[in-house]
Amino acid sequence: MRAATLRWSPAEGWHGVVPAAAAGPCLVLYVAGREALESGERHRELRAAFPGAIVAGCSTGGQIDESDVVDEGVQALKLDFAASRLRLATERLAGEGASRDCGRRLGAALAAPDLAGVLLISEGLAVNAGDLVAGLQEAIGAGVPIVGGLAGDGPHFRRTLVGAGEEAPTPGLVAAIGFVGSAVRFGHGCASGWDAFGPLRSITASEGRVLRELDGEPALDLYERYLGPEAAGLPGTGLLYPLRIWDAGEPRHDVLRTLLGVDREARTLIFAADLPVGWRAQLMRGRFGGLAEGAAEAAAGAGGGSAAAGDSAAFIVSCVGRRLMMGQRVEEEVLAARECLPASMRVLGFYSYGEIAPHPMTGRSELHNQTMTVLTLTETAA
Repeated sequence: MRAATLRWSPAEGWHGVVPAAAAGPCLVLYVAGREALESGERHRELRAAFPGAIVAGCSTGGQIDESDVVDEGVQALKLDFAASRLRLATERLAGEGASRDCGRRLGAALAAPDLAGVLLISEGLAVNAGDLVAGLQEAIGAGVPIVGGLAGDGPHFRRTLVGAGEEAPTPGLVAAIGFVGSAVRFGHGCASGWDAFGPLRSITASEGRVLRELDGEPALDLYERYLGPEAAGLPGTGLLYPLRIWDAGEPRHDVLRTLLGVDREARTLIFAADLPVGWRAQLMRGRFGGLAEGAAEAAAGAGGGSAAAGDSAAFIVSCVGRRLMMGQRVEEEVLAARECLPASMRVLGFYSYGEIAPHPMTGRSELHNQTMTVLTLTETAA
């Protein structure tokens, strides 16, 4: 595999050192702020520059460029594979309730006996990402890892964009890229680093992503009590206080859920994915050191493919809530992750509205919030 970094800026256009075209499959991944992608020009330029390549990307809450976090321009990664095959499947969501069926159709298009892994890039707002991943997993099999994330729109939560193949970036699109063959090495890691606070509670009333009650108390009442003056900034300040949830019968399989909306009249909270009635819950809060430690843990779990031939690459997806929490110190988590990867590895990533990866304890692929997810790609020698 060969990897090359590309960047676009209004002043310089596209620039970067690109090796000569290889005979094998080519994948070009790009990330950028929504404003840079609205016209579709950057997507079309990449397709024109690399005919025959799979070109895919999304809008973000910030881009990860090697060890930096940037908001301007477009960042891209070109990967040429020597001994692996690539498949692209795209679907347009027909509403949040159609997410599981959308995932099943994507999986049916990618399924193969030697499917090594799937990179999933999804619409970030009008989707039940938990159902999307579950449907995809049903179609490809539980043993195939799914890694990726939901497109972002900075701190605005208004409109997210995904582009793939011939389709320029638009809302509502979901893209799944399958890596096929025994040569590709599809490493992954996922960790959070958030700290629990407050008592353990039970989800006593919910409807899908809408949390109505914790321990019989209106969910918004509880958040307002614990957040104090910060509650006035909900739902924005809720990104700093995710909810850890788990099935009491399977405590190792805990996940974090991000607060995305508030219904003050109904006293309910809207999260990024389902919150099943009867599950346990606990509030979380962050600290700089803890989030950086989580980032390092995720990168270490993904590995570096030291036995692989050619170049290697990492695709990092971190939560926009982590960026808001860390503020000017956000590069600390990127540097912590970068230090756990080989120095020669190319790194691209973005801040998202949700991360997708196998659970580090159970291995089941699913939606996470407030984590850093790291995907590493290498190929073995022919």
